Amino acid sequence: MGPHPAVAAIRLAVRRVLHDILTEHGSTTGHDSATDHGGALVHGGAPVRRGATEGGGDTGPTAPLPHEAAHHGLPAAAGPAPHERPVPLVLVACSGGADSMALASALAFEAPKLGVRAGGVTVDHGLQPGSDLRAAEVALRLRGLGLDPVESIAVSVGRDGGPEAAARDARYAALDAAAERHGAAAVLLGHTRDDQAETVLLGLARGSGIRSLSGMAEVSGAGGRYRRPFLRIDRQTARRACMVQSLPVWDDPHNADPAYTRSRLRHEGLPALEKALGKGVVEALARTAQLSRDDADALDAWARQAEAGVRDASGLLECAKLYALPPAVRRRILRRAAIEAGAPAGSLFARHIEELDRLITGWRGQGAINLPGKVVAQRQGGRLVIRQG
Repeated sequence: MGPHPAVAAIRLAVRRVLHDILTEHGSTTGHDSATDHGGALVHGGAPVRRGATEGGGDTGPTAPLPHEAAHHGLPAAAGPAPHERPVPLVLVACSGGADSMALASALAFEAPKLGVRAGGVTVDHGLQPGSDLRAAEVALRLRGLGLDPVESIAVSVGRDGGPEAAARDARYAALDAAAERHGAAAVLLGHTRDDQAETVLLGLARGSGIRSLSGMAEVSGAGGRYRRPFLRIDRQTARRACMVQSLPVWDDPHNADPAYTRSRLRHEGLPALEKALGKGVVEALARTAQLSRDDADALDAWARQAEAGVRDASGLLECAKLYALPPAVRRRILRRAAIEAGAPAGSLFARHIEELDRLITGWRGQGAINLPGKVVAQRQGGRLVIRQG
């Protein structure tokens, strides 16, 4: 009998990501088969069969037979190569909540079968009494799963952008530093399909364009460092996976605190939408994120290609050529130019780009425009000059 469908779903999602990481790093570790926790031989070099859906289906995954590995384009079990590359290390960011604990358990199960080193990082934001003890407890649980190295990192959370944004910035800075320190190939994050739906709604509320509607990417960060295996898995599947494996989880009280925008959206906004529109809102929003991301990526690529053609010999943007471009492409070029001049991307909002765009499409002799980061933009002799003032 296979694992519980929820456990099968999370393991399948993690296995797919680990295969991607191994392919990208060109790793051949010689550990394509291994013995599972029950003593049965498992062929980890090929993907499991898709008997379980990512949302938690009715059947668990079945390991392919050795001859099926070639059919999937993956190596069959073999002995160590004479010149093996370094074994990649994959870290999991774990808060102790259900999503990240489910992710940590799946990584601990799948990584040894694929010859991948698996470690964990927990971040203590210091925002609640006893947070240091809780972080130490999470680190102990990660070690209990067999992860190594495991690190607990205390951070100082600032105030820029509000409490949620400041905590996020501090957390990612700590994860980046840990990945560099340990030479990790990737860091896994436990964001689920529900988190993706919330992110899309928050972007919609800001009115900041299609890129905000694209939500979180499955792969992001410098060099594709961050991976989100659970973006197609719902939050309840992750919680069920923890329950059937008897994994203790910690429910952060901030996630239920109405003082936080995302918390209000999670406990009030989304339930109200589902009550009004019916079930399936979360899935639809997650699907919208993927479609929006595809469109945004295509427009970004178009803007990069068009940018060289709208600059003069000195590198300044020519207003007449910018005017001839579609608005979505033109505004992307303007945003990139402002960021290159020193405007912080996180502080550059839609209204700033609209003001820049009016220098091209609604020129009435208006003066310079002040942008975040002490960047100034003005139109001079048919050229758009953007520089730090």
